[in-house]
Amino acid sequence: MDYIAIIPARYQSTRFPGKPLALLGGKPVVQWVYEHVATALDQVWIATDDERIFQLVQDFGGKALFTSDTHKSGTDRCAEAARILEKDFHFDVVINVQGDEPFVRSEQIDLLMKCFPDDVEIATLIKEVESTDELFNPNRPKVVLDNQQNALYFSRLPIPYVRGEKENSWMLVNRFWAHIGMYAYKKEVLQEITRLDSGKLESAEALEQLRWLENGYRIKTAITRFQSIGIDTPGDLQIAEEWLRNKKA
Repeated sequence: MDYIAIIPARYQSTRFPGKPLALLGGKPVVQWVYEHVATALDQVWIATDDERIFQLVQDFGGKALFTSDTHKSGTDRCAEAARILEKDFHFDVVINVQGDEPFVRSEQIDLLMKCFPDDVEIATLIKEVESTDELFNPNRPKVVLDNQQNALYFSRLPIPYVRGEKENSWMLVNRFWAHIGMYAYKKEVLQEITRLDSGKLESAEALEQLRWLENGYRIKTAITRFQSIGIDTPGDLQIAEEWLRNKKA
């Protein structure tokens, strides 16, 4: 199979406008993402609706293309970019890496690619929950799996519920999984899921992958042991700077 990586990157953000251009260790966040993904794949593209981001990518020698400014999600932006790129390039699977994940690792890309025998439609990464605080943090979606490591359900609540045990002991009696928001899709499936109407589950949890499950798509999961630092706020950028400094020390 042939793979292509698309990094959706928009300038406007409610919590951190312009974050793809924010400097981290002297280099823009989106450049970190691009360079790390490019260690795993030759075909890497940044999809943006902003001239400043497009020009930055051109300046550091990356590949970029313009997409609409009306997209509601990175998945929608990836789908448009894939339609544009398939006119000139052959690929079977699209890997979606968020433009605010500067420390994504090549082995995570490899894990997603290894999920794709012919019957897999969508793949994503999961990581074992390591603390009770993480388990009960609604900003860290959790997932439960079937025996083939396909996702059964995602929730902002800790799942599964452990009956008869105090919450602070749940992790002693059960294994929990957190979702890492990187995806890979068969190219035709990517187009299909972006044409679906939002469902009740997605509206309740504010998790777009529930729309896909609700419509019968299977999501294969792969286990990563690395939790990257997503840049959602200026505070996250400070945490990432500290992590970089400690790594160099």
